[in-house]
Amino acid sequence: MDLGLKGKSVIVMAASKGLGKATALQFAHEGAHVVVSSRNEEDLIATVAEIKESTANNNVFYKTCDVTNPDEIKELVQFAAELNGTVDVLVNNAGGPPAGGFANFEDDAWQNAFELNLLSFVRAIREVLPYMKEQQSGRIINFTSSSIKQSIDNLILSNTFRAGVVGLAKSLSQELARDNILINTIGPGRIATERVEHLDKIRAEKLGLSYKEIVSSTEKSIPMGRYGLPEEFAKQAVFLCSAANTYTTGQTLLVDGGLVKAL
Repeated sequence: MDLGLKGKSVIVMAASKGLGKATALQFAHEGAHVVVSSRNEEDLIATVAEIKESTANNNVFYKTCDVTNPDEIKELVQFAAELNGTVDVLVNNAGGPPAGGFANFEDDAWQNAFELNLLSFVRAIREVLPYMKEQQSGRIINFTSSSIKQSIDNLILSNTFRAGVVGLAKSLSQELARDNILINTIGPGRIATERVEHLDKIRAEKLGLSYKEIVSSTEKSIPMGRYGLPEEFAKQAVFLCSAANTYTTGQTLLVDGGLVKAL
């Protein structure tokens, strides 16, 4: 199947590692012109070099961007538009907020999580919409968590603001459909990333278990019997942002190996 992504202008936020990096790699494999961003320039340089070597696609670029900084989001989108003529695809992504329960956080932590995991998505969407509306075409996908379907213990900040992203995307799907701009939300289950490893180690310490015991126990709860691979998640994201998707918008998809049992 031709996904129709060759030459398309793609921005992938928080793409120096994890799911963002895996997704940028898949877009590059499809021949897209990809701009990756994160706060760490050294990591971005290494990521771009790795993607170019793996895909033989030289149209991969980077720009540093702190997603909690509105000016840097504007500069990122302008950079991609000037480089590639427009913006066809936006991949909204950001690192997760700290783990903890309600009693662990004061107002500053709530505000920081809001800026990181919800308002950053709002701002990035705001910046790309003029380009997408002008060309009457665009794809936006928001990376969240499996908590959009079933809350996760000890992740109250993530549970709260990831759900807000779903409401944002559902509302925007109604507004943007007339312009042929499709927006969807995708949540990973237990995908083998540094973020998941970090959370597993926190859980292991809290329960007085080893990291390996936590991983083994979690794998038994996943019908597929294993953690997912970043590229498995990335392929689903790329499909939703491609020309092969012409009618799916406002939806939420989990890539979780059957872990979440909620309807």
